This record gives sequence, C-alpha cells and structure tokens, in this order.
Amino acid sequence: MKCTIDIQEKNGVRTLHFDSRWMQGAMRIAAPWHLELEYTRVMMASLLMRDDSSFPRNALLIGLGAGSLAKFLYLNFPLAHLAVVEIDPRVADVAHRHFELPDDSETLKVVIGDGVEYMSVADESYDLILVDGFDEHAHPGDLNTLPFYQACRARLSEQGVLAVNLVGLSHGVKGGFAHIETAFEGRAVMFPMCKSGNTIALRRRERR
Repeated sequence: MKCTIDIQEKNGVRTLHFDSRWMQGAMRIAAPWHLELEYTRVMMASLLMRDDSSFPRNALLIGLGAGSLAKFLYLNFPLAHLAVVEIDPRVADVAHRHFELPDDSETLKVVIGDGVEYMSVADESYDLILVDGFDEHAHPGDLNTLPFYQACRARLSEQGVLAVNLVGLSHGVKGGFAHIETAFEGRAVMFPMCKSGNTIALRRRERR
C-alpha cells in the first residue's frame, strides 16, 4: 500500500490510521488487550457459534490493523494456533511497537503477504477465519470476491466459522454479503450495522 501510517492518541485511546483519515484499529492504553472498537466485539460473536471447549484450535486472520483481534485470541485461547496475514510490513511493525502485539511464537505467527494469494494456496483447515483487511481507501479489494469466499469455505474445518467485516464496499454491504451467501449457498447471517459503519457477516460450516 502506498499510504502514510499515522498513530494518534486521544482520551486514553491510541488509534491507527491510513493517510490520517481511515481508522484501522484502536487500543485503550490502560487496557491494551480489551476490544476497544464495537465491530471487533461483534466479530468475536463467531466464538459463540460453537460450544466445543477446544474451539478454535486453528485460526486465520486476514488483515492485522492494530492487532486487536489477534491479541484477544492470543490471550483468551492460549492453545489456539493463530496465523495473521498482513500485506504491509509497516503495519505489522507498528502493531508490535505501538499496540503491544506479541512477537511471533509457537502459537502466533504474522505472515507478510496478500490474503487472497495466501488463501488460494493454503493447505490447512481452520476452525475460525476472520477477514478484516482494507487498503488506504478503506476498500477490501479482491478480498470481497466470490472466488475468495469460496476459497475460505474450502479451508474451513468441519466446525469452522467465517466472520467478515464488510465496511467500505463501493456497492454497499449487501453486495459483499451476496458473495458470501452465494459461496455458502444462502446460509449466512449479517448483523446490524455498527455505529462506526462496520457490518459483520458470519457463516459457519454445516456439519455433515
């Protein structure tokens, strides 16, 4: 991405911005592991869709931002293996230095790469896939396409759940949701829009 990355602080909250306009993440300095933004808490509703105590065992996050989702899973599901795909190495560096994202470990790995390409060649199955990636114009680009969501479905485990942040779509969230519905044969749900404008869609793979 060809954009500036800006860090701001106000009222005890540190925020990450692209080109000083689009907020890409936030952290309350006094509570760095808390999910500060409403839409991140809605995305974590995906965890309520399974009652298995071992869920998730393997999670994939596409888009890092300030690392809020990765940190939440890392803290609350210490046995889960987390892979985070982030296209811009500067974002990963900022998340580590300014938003308290832990270093890579046996259970957390940040991969610098394109989420669409990563998904097209992935050979693992994931219990949880979280898609929250955007460019400097707050657009998801090729992350919001039918082939990408079909690839996500193929990579979900038997108990797998997909959660997608649909903010910033040029044709509105319904257009993006239509791709998800098609990929999952009409079986998906979309939450009401958050105050920030983020809309979260969820889909779990049906047990056969």
